[in-house]
Order: sequence, then C-alpha cells, then structure tokens
Amino acid sequence: MAVIEDKLSEVKPAEQITHFESGNEMAATAAAQINYHIMGYFPITPSTEVAQYLDQMKTRGLHDIQLIAADGEHGSAGICYGAAMTGARVINATSSQGFLYMLEQLPTQSGTRFPMVLNLVTRAISGPLDIRGDHSDLYYGLNMGWVILTASTPQAVYDMNIMALKVAEHSDVRLPVIVAYDGFFTSHQKRKVQYFKSNKVVQDFVGPNPNHNYPNIADPSHPITVGAHMGGDDLVNNHYQLSQALEKAGEVYEQVAREYALLSGREYPTLDLYRMEDAEVAVFLLNSAGESAKDTVDALRAKGVKAGLIRPNIIRPFPTDAIRKALKNVKAVLVGERADSYGAQGSNLTHEIRSALKVDPENKTIVLSRIFGLGGKDFYADDAEAFFAAAIDAAEKGYAEKPFDYHGHYPGDKANTLVSQPVMEPLKTEQYKTGLINVTQDETTGRLNVKLPPLRQLTVKPHRLAPGHGACPGCGALSAIELFMKGIEGDVVLLFQTGCAYVVTASYPYSSHKQTFVHNLFQNGAATVAGAVDAFYELKRRGEIQVSDDVTFIMVSGDGGMDIGMGAAVGTALRNHKMIILEYDNEGYMNTGSQLSYSTPIGHMTSTSGVGKAQNGKKGQHKDTAQILAACNIPYVFTATESNAQDLLKKAAKAQWYANNVGTAYGKLLCACPLNWKSEDQKGNDLVGAAVNSCFFPLYEIEQGVTTITYNPEEKGKRIPVTEWLKGMGKTKHLLKEENAELLHSFETEVERRWSRLKAKHENPEL
Repeated sequence: MAVIEDKLSEVKPAEQITHFESGNEMAATAAAQINYHIMGYFPITPSTEVAQYLDQMKTRGLHDIQLIAADGEHGSAGICYGAAMTGARVINATSSQGFLYMLEQLPTQSGTRFPMVLNLVTRAISGPLDIRGDHSDLYYGLNMGWVILTASTPQAVYDMNIMALKVAEHSDVRLPVIVAYDGFFTSHQKRKVQYFKSNKVVQDFVGPNPNHNYPNIADPSHPITVGAHMGGDDLVNNHYQLSQALEKAGEVYEQVAREYALLSGREYPTLDLYRMEDAEVAVFLLNSAGESAKDTVDALRAKGVKAGLIRPNIIRPFPTDAIRKALKNVKAVLVGERADSYGAQGSNLTHEIRSALKVDPENKTIVLSRIFGLGGKDFYADDAEAFFAAAIDAAEKGYAEKPFDYHGHYPGDKANTLVSQPVMEPLKTEQYKTGLINVTQDETTGRLNVKLPPLRQLTVKPHRLAPGHGACPGCGALSAIELFMKGIEGDVVLLFQTGCAYVVTASYPYSSHKQTFVHNLFQNGAATVAGAVDAFYELKRRGEIQVSDDVTFIMVSGDGGMDIGMGAAVGTALRNHKMIILEYDNEGYMNTGSQLSYSTPIGHMTSTSGVGKAQNGKKGQHKDTAQILAACNIPYVFTATESNAQDLLKKAAKAQWYANNVGTAYGKLLCACPLNWKSEDQKGNDLVGAAVNSCFFPLYEIEQGVTTITYNPEEKGKRIPVTEWLKGMGKTKHLLKEENAELLHSFETEVERRWSRLKAKHENPEL
C-alpha cells in the first residue's frame, strides 16, 4: 500500500509487530487494544470468530470488554444501541442474514446519532442458503445513514477498525460506522500483517472516550428523552442533519487517514488508485477482488494497454468528487459488483458512478456493469482479464454492446433450478404408515395411552433420512431425530431451521430427506410451519387439495434456533397450531463452532465462554425451554433422549396425536456432540444416559397441564452425582478442580432445585 513519504519523514511510525493473521483476528485485536466497553453479539458465519477471539483474549485478561451473548442479531443490535446511549464505546460483528435481522434497529442508531463500530463480514444473502462471501448483505446497508468503510486485506481490517472509531466519535460526525470485509476471502485467510506493540499507541490515537460530553442516559440528574416521535418538518430537519454529518464524515475520514498514515506508515486514501495516472480503461472493484486484479493491470500495461484499477476505501459517503477526478480521461470503466439490484440493469455502485459522472458534462466515460462472485465464487486473473476485455471493446467502439450482464453464469434447467433431488427415491405413504404403534385416548382422563411393539419390530419402518449424511462422527442429533421419527406414522412435512442437522442433510442439488423437506432461517421456522399447516387445512377444507390422511407438520430446531427463534416458537405455541416443535439440544451453537447458547449449563466451556485465569466457562444457568413452552398451555410437552428409546418413541407417538388432533406439541431431545463436548465419539448414548440419571436432564411429560416424570432414576436406584456426568466430557473437566468447587456447587444446587420442583409437580397434578 502506498506510503505518504513526505509526511512520514516528519513523524516516525510507532513500533509494530509483524505476524500472520486473518481479518477476523485483526478485527478482534483492534477491538481488544481499544478496549471497548461492550460487545453485544450473536454467532453467524463467517463473523463468529471475532467474538470467539475476543473471548479467548478475555480469558487471558487482555481486555475488559463485556461480551454479551444476545438471543439473536436483532437483540445484539439493541444491546449495542442501549450501551451507546449510555455513553459507552461499543462494537459488534455480523454477516448476511444476521445483518438483515438487525437491520430494523440500525437506522434508529444513526438517526439518533449514537456512534459505534460494526464489523460486517460480508456473506451471501439467503435464499437459498450460502455461507460464502459476496456483497449482497452490505448493499442493504447503503441507505441506513451509517458511514461504511471497506477493507480489502486483514491489514486493512485492523487499521480501519482503529480509524473507524475515531471517525464515528468525531464531533462533526457522531454516527455509527461499518467496517466491511469479505467473508472467508479476508476474514479467514491469513496474511502478513503489522499491529502496534503497545495498546497505549492505539488508545492515544483514538483518544479518550468523548461520549460523556454529549447527551446520554447515564446521568439521571440530567434526564433526556431519546427517540421521541417527530412530525414531518422535524423529521426532514433530522434527516438533513444526518445527511450533512454523513457528508462531513468523508472529510473527517481523509483527515483521520492522514493522521493514521503518520502513525502506522500505511495510507488509506478515499480511493485506492492503481496505475490510474494515465489510464484509458479501468475496472472498479470492492475489497479483495480489487487486490486480485492488480496483477492483471500490470500484465496489460506490459502489453501497452493503459489499464488502471479503482478500489474505494469508503463508500458511505460515496466519493463522487474523487470518482469524477479519477475517471476524467478514462474512455470506459467496468464496475464489478458482488451483488445485484434486481431489475435495475446494474447494481447500486454502478448507478452511483453513472450519476457522479453525469454531473460532469465533459465526461464521456462509458460505464459497464457486471455482477460476479455471488455466493463466494472465486475471482481469478482470467475474470479480471474478461472485465478489462469488455471495457477495452467498449472504449474502441465508443459504446457498450452489453452495458449490464452477469459474469460467469450458466442458464441451468429453468424448470427445476430451486428444488433439490432426493438421493434415493421417496417412499410411499403406506410404507411409512405401518400401524405398528397404537395410540388411544382414555375416556375418563382424556390422556393418551401408547402401545409399542418390541423395538426390533420397529426396524421394519423405513428411515426418513437416506444414509450417508455429513454429520460428525458420533453426532447424537441425527440418530435421535431418526429414532423420534420411528414413532411417527404416515406422511410428514418436515422443516429444519438452520443448524447442524440441516447443513449435513440438504446440500443442493441433492437432499437426504425422503419426505417433503423445507429449510428456513433460525428465527422463523415455527412461524413458517404455522403458516403452512393452517394453509394446508384451509385448502383441504375448501376441497382444493385431496389428501386422504392428515399430514404431520414438524419443525426441527437446535438449541440455537430456540434462542433466536424463541419469539416465533412462543407465538406459534400461543396460537396453538397443529404441529410439532422438536428441539435437539446439544448445549451450544455447534453449527457455527460451539458458541454458548442459553441452554449451555453454567461453567461449561464453549468457544465464547472460555476457561482461563480471568473466567471459567458460561456465567449463567441453562434455559429450561420445556417449562417455557409449557407456560404457553399447549396440550403436550416432553423431554426425551436416545438412551431411553421406548420412552422417546411413546412420546413421539403422543406428540403426533396431539399435533394432528388438538394443537402444538413440543419436545426437547438432549443430544451428544462429541466434537464440542470433547468426548469420545462412541460415548454419546452413555453421556446422555448419565445426564438423565444425574437428574440434569430429567425425562417427563406435561400432558394437558399435568406433569408426569416418565423415568425416575431415584426409584430405579440409578441416581448418580452430576460429577459422574461431567467426568465424561472435556468441556467440563475444569469444574471438577478444587478451585472451582463453588461454581460446581452452584450447578449442582440448580440441578437439585429443578428436580425437586419437578417431583413436586409430579406428585401434585394441580401444580
């Protein structure tokens, strides 16, 4: 990167350490050195690592940032906003659907002028789901009133995170700032970087926290009102002031970048112009693709082509003057974008460049638009060559034959581009409807009786999943779900929220599911199935579909989906739709790398509740989802494990009966995750059995409001101490050490309290 030679001669750059790090590591390093007050976060690939690295640093006492695990990205944005209103320095990181989920909150923060920094690790927007990097999430943020910096390398991620806070808190700006960098291309790839040896250098550069000099809610003796509704005239003025501040942010950014160049030896001008001094054709690219195209520029120059490259370091405010100056003598520029503005014949930045040039009546630059790299598709030298070839052709002809196009696409089969094909032929209804399980209702009590055949006989029932899924060795989720499905008769419509069980069973163009299967996002699966089941019964009532037997609608979710999706699940339960909500609980967000969930027990180690000299695992007690759903007064709630197979099968049959005849049924399955529990692959069944026998995970049902313990280890003479369960997992070994006796006692006390309450409910049906 260019260096401001004349300025650097005046001030010697501060001492720095050279290392090899990824973009996510550098974002966390900058945050730790700044020592923010608060980070509200929720895991989502590929931004998850930022919180993980900060947690690891916190266990070593390297910063004092309070990391608050939210219930979802919307909640994390609210946490950050609340902290910013209090005058704290605040940081967050997110990607893709997480960014969209928090989107509602973000204009509120800019509109009320509270600064913070958000790392947006860019990723494709669903659907369909793709976790790799493009800019389709970033473009949703262009109209929020946030300053947006774009970082093309891990080094830039570090530097821009430091500059971003200074820009955000500047007295003429006072706006939140996004630092956007490419998912996986920049976030995970390690490159040579430099960072300041002393935290004090960083803290002196950003300066002392100025936020207490502005109105905030931290001082009750000076009360203020934030966010009062406005009339039209006031709202116009408010938005005008925001617009003025955002424009001013461009000037402030240039000032901060000059100051930072003196400190670091690295310059980040508004536009990174590569060999643009006499360019006649150019390509405009964001972030990492811009880095990749520099070699192509050099190769074309060697052939006598006056080629150049433009890569912006800031896109909000949009650098219109700099764009006009850079393209003044350019005959044709191709704007490559990793996102489309569907139906607009060119994506957002293309049109903004065209608008900027239109203001200059002397500019005759031809502007071409190409959409590329969606879903993280790599950008190679030959792609850059194709871009330049199109620009050269337009420059020579004086017009563009194709002003807008997609690059690197193929038409596909239009008749069947969105539907995954089963790996094996779907089975017919009669193969699933065996009649082996008999459910009857007691005429006196109204409660159900289930008659099961010998377990061996149930093996004739076909698997709902084709063999060969991609789950980790020893994964308890898929085997437990498959066992649950053995208790279900007939056809089903199955929805998996995003999670391990979804990812390993459905990857386009194939599906392991032998029945109708749908995926939807973490936070909305229950609502989606609720709409589907009510539509199904309404269509059937009107005679628009002909189905001889009722279909069972089932939503499957991990414990992560029952955190971020708790609102939708509770709403569905309160409406009492005829469906099953099935949760497989492996005590963490395993799909994104074993972050803590609200179901993670106290003291247990995850990638965001580390164990070290400064902390010992998760701080709070585990969530009791079954009791939350029971409080919604749905007809049937149960807990079950694979270790108690007959108990699980009976409860599955009951859940189906209630779902088809009365309303919502909810079940919670404890499932082993050997990879993240740090246990032996083959020990999963034993571990969940120990969890049951220790009474950490008691087996019970709540049928029509009446609680029944279906397996009592005390009565069976099989009760074991909680420590016997903990011994089998590496994630809990620290709890057995003498120095953590108080923490272990807190966990044991909570287990005993919940078990005692459950026994009281079992003995007293009115409770």
